This record gives sequence, C-alpha cells and structure tokens, in this order.
Amino acid sequence: MPREQIARRFLGALGYPQDEASVPESGKTFPDGGHYRVEIPSVEGPRCLEAVLAEADRLEVPVHRVSSGSGIALTLEQDIRAMAEICRDRQIELSLFVGPRAGWDPSAQARTPTGAILGARHEGTDQLVYAMADLIRANELGVRGALVADEGLLEVASAMKAEGVLSPDFVLKVSVQLMAPNPVSAAQLERLGAGSINVPPGLPMNKLAGIRTTTSVPIDMYVESPDTLGGFIRHQEVPGFVRVLAPVYLKFGLRNHADVYPSGHHLEDLNVRLGIERVRRAAVGLELLRDSGVQARMSGIGSAGVAVPERTGALTS
Repeated sequence: MPREQIARRFLGALGYPQDEASVPESGKTFPDGGHYRVEIPSVEGPRCLEAVLAEADRLEVPVHRVSSGSGIALTLEQDIRAMAEICRDRQIELSLFVGPRAGWDPSAQARTPTGAILGARHEGTDQLVYAMADLIRANELGVRGALVADEGLLEVASAMKAEGVLSPDFVLKVSVQLMAPNPVSAAQLERLGAGSINVPPGLPMNKLAGIRTTTSVPIDMYVESPDTLGGFIRHQEVPGFVRVLAPVYLKFGLRNHADVYPSGHHLEDLNVRLGIERVRRAAVGLELLRDSGVQARMSGIGSAGVAVPERTGALTS
C-alpha cells in the first residue's frame, strides 16, 4: 500500500479528515494519451544543456522539454544551432524566450513600483517588431518553440503561423510572466494561440482545477519555483498535479539562487550547477509520483505536440 494512503487511513482511524475537499480529475491527455511530461527550465546555453541531459541520463529522468530564459536575442546563432541539434537528436522540445522585453528597455516604466506588471511585455511598436523578428530568427534556425509573455505578441505570432511566416507546428508557450490566474484568462490565451500555458505556481489545487476546465492545451506547472516566483516547493503535490491538471508539464525550477537573467558565459559554471540540481529535484518529484500509487501515464519522448527542432540549412540574407 502506498505510504500516503497508509498515512491517510491512520488519520481516519483517529477521527480526523483524510484529505482536503476533493477536486475533479482532469480527464484530458496529451495526443498520445499521456498525462504528464517533464520540463527543465532555465537551461542557459549548450554547455548547461549537455550537463542537464547527462544528469538526466544518470538519474533516469525523462526530459520532454528544456527552456531558456535568456532566449533568442542574447544567444549566438552557433549556440542556438548547437542546442537545436542536441534536442533534435534526443527528440526534446527546445523553447527559447523572445528577446527584447520591458524590463530590458531604456524606459524606466518597468522599474517603477507599479510598472513591474509590465513583466516581459513589449513596449511600443518597435519592441514588438524586434520580438517578431526574434521569432523569425529562431524559426529559421530550426527551433519550433518559444516563450512569449505579451498578449499582443501572442496574437501576432499566431497569425504569423497561419500565414507561413512561422512554421505551423511552432509552439507558442505562454511564459509564467504572463501566467493565467483564472479560468477565463486561460481560455482567452488559448483563443489567442497559446500552445501551452503557465499558471501561478502558488495557486491551491481547487483553483488550478478550475483553470483546467476551460482550456484543453497543456498546463505548465512549477513544482518548485525560483524565489522570484514565490519559492514554492510542492513536490508532494506532484500526484495531484498529474491527476487534476493533465495534460501537464511538470516544471522543476529551483529555490534559493540568484536571478541569472540575462545569462551568459560569466554565469555559465553557476548555470551548469543549477541545471544539474533541477534534474535532481525532478527525480525527487517523479519518485514521489511513482510511490503514490496514482495511475498516470507519462507522455512519450518526441510524441505528437513536442516541438522538436528541425534540421535547417545555412541562413541566407
């Protein structure tokens, strides 16, 4: 009998409630019938990616997606190609953040007390154009997934897919900086073209369940979030996330480390260590899921909907 079930029964025998108010199961899956996938976020550059995958192999942690916060604009073409090749060979989705953002702009608005709500949105038409060009660059380099954090860019990028400017299988991943906090906002983001949607890492299970009822796209759920997003550690809730939020990307961030965005070679050794530890945290979460007795199927590596990079030729001017 799973240890958690033993504990709940013991509470019941003592006359105490055995669980919180029940929440409905999702009943939804990825196209291949899987309930969950694994994402390792903040994989900044080829060296960090290689270290993450080596540790994943060692701990037998399946990785479906890696994402990078520094993203497209601050990454050399040769490094994007290197990451794309590694992910293509492993049938892993590569998702790179779109470049110029409000917090990087000369405008002081994002640095005011209330301006933080701008997050990673794009100020003005020029910044929006820069972001669109960033998506085109990633697409030309074979990348088939990007993080966006602006409703306007999401709508325009969806139109770019429809018109063939971006590959039709390009996945627009809504960043946690444009998190959907309620069922209506989640449904709205899906209508605008979101391919997966981050939700607030600190929402209780009943509120998360409400969001799942209005959208069919995968939900990205931070099991452990960095301090800038609350520093929540929710590994014991992984079985519940899988049951209630499927199809769900289980994202294993890391608490208690400095903000590394934008990253680069000056932070590479730190990023490698952080990446390796994120994989270990994923191993902890998956071990708890296995021991819980929850009947859940992991989506296959490289299965339908995973934005695996494509092979491309040299760029032309």
